[in-house]
Amino acid sequence: MLTFEQMLVRLLIAIALGAIIGWERESIGKDAGIRTAMLVASGAAIFAMISILMPYIAQVPAEEIKNTLPDRIISNIVVGVGFLGGGIIFKTNDHVKGLTTAALVWVTAAIGTLVGIGLTKFALTATVLMTGLLYILRKVKLYERIRPGHKIHENGE
Repeated sequence: MLTFEQMLVRLLIAIALGAIIGWERESIGKDAGIRTAMLVASGAAIFAMISILMPYIAQVPAEEIKNTLPDRIISNIVVGVGFLGGGIIFKTNDHVKGLTTAALVWVTAAIGTLVGIGLTKFALTATVLMTGLLYILRKVKLYERIRPGHKIHENGE
């Protein structure tokens, strides 16, 4: 069972990693930035910790703990955040906007979930990789290379 101190440390780590991810979006003026990413990462971490603690909270007998399915809560994080991401995406005439930001929210939830279940080193690695990739791919103007002739603003729109 997790102690209060362990839960607090995991929550603070999730908030910090969410802030790092959100910084990338915030730096180019996107609406879903630092605050959104911190909330998504920390919310996912909280739900992941609830999933770990649920058998103990419900006082499931030790021999029955293996029959409880804490992964149900985690799988619903994926669904819930997918719904949140769907609200970020919208289509205008011939262009879809918000897809990268929605994907970032989804990845942020995954990273928060990793922290919540105690896989902090992997969560940190994923944070650095995802943030780095977004930054590098924007700087090398990948979109313009793939779709020459399409207009794209400096902030990625």
